Amino acid sequence: MKPLRIGTRDSQLAVWQATTVQNLLKEAGVPSELVYMKSEGDVDLVTPLYAMGVTGVFTKTLDAALLNNRIDLAVHSMKDVPTQLAQGIRQAAVLKRGNYKDIFVLHPAPPPPKGGVSSNAQPLPFEDLNKLMESLKSGVRSDASANPPLGGRGAIATGSVRRMAQWRHRYPNSRMENLRGNVNTRLRKLEESDWNGAIFAAAGLERIGLRPDNAVDLDWMLPAPAQGAIMVVCRADDDFAFESCQSFNDATTALCTKLEKDFLRVLMGGCSTPISALAQVEGNEVVFEGNVCAPDGSLLVPLQLRKPIADSETLGEEAGNTLLQDPRVQEIIKLVRDVKA
Repeated sequence: MKPLRIGTRDSQLAVWQATTVQNLLKEAGVPSELVYMKSEGDVDLVTPLYAMGVTGVFTKTLDAALLNNRIDLAVHSMKDVPTQLAQGIRQAAVLKRGNYKDIFVLHPAPPPPKGGVSSNAQPLPFEDLNKLMESLKSGVRSDASANPPLGGRGAIATGSVRRMAQWRHRYPNSRMENLRGNVNTRLRKLEESDWNGAIFAAAGLERIGLRPDNAVDLDWMLPAPAQGAIMVVCRADDDFAFESCQSFNDATTALCTKLEKDFLRVLMGGCSTPISALAQVEGNEVVFEGNVCAPDGSLLVPLQLRKPIADSETLGEEAGNTLLQDPRVQEIIKLVRDVKA
């Protein structure tokens, strides 16, 4: 049997994801090999994602290789996949979802001077940071009167407009910094920075054993649609590749992530639109939570719906259409369009 060629980005996390798929195929008796590539999002580590002007910035290189028959399967972080797959490509499997939460990673303490020579690095404003973490744990929203701006040179870093928007909505006085790169690069940049901390996807750090001990779950922050899920795609006419993946397709994750992606599609979301969604199965029902947030955090419009699993196929679309009828959401969409223009 000829091995299936699995395309993957060459970051540690992407390789972990592809290797996981490779091991699942092995359990199903299907041989495979990894093919490493770099995406546009891996090459350009400076431009903010919202300014790159494209969807699928992390997936289109692999999808092109798939359509050109250089690989047979592509493995993606599902949150990076466009809401509409490219023509000629189909979803082969969605793995059981990992941790969907965002986490806040504090800056590590500055190292002591070596050889008695004073370090040039300025100490971080830990007093203000501790106040911030106390407010995080208590779930109390800060405002100008209760929590003054972070002092010193501190800031909060993330490359996600969704995370920026929700953080600014809860902590409007924070200074935000753009942070790009794979998880290893972002952790290194945080350590070398003067930031208070940075926001990461929990699954990305946990899967490769890099979640710091000082990380805090952001239970109040709604994730990106399909965050924590891994998708495998193949050519639409490749029945062997498709069937080879069916043994590890998780129906519950596939349903929930589909609803979240439907919600995103209806709201015309992408890297430049702060849209969040989470669908979860509770008993015989699907509970759907979503929100749209202004980029500056000034306005957040939430929604929650629930339906029996048997009637939930269009729940994501219904949620999106419901929010589209809200004048506040139309105001946010106009703000995003004005910024892009």
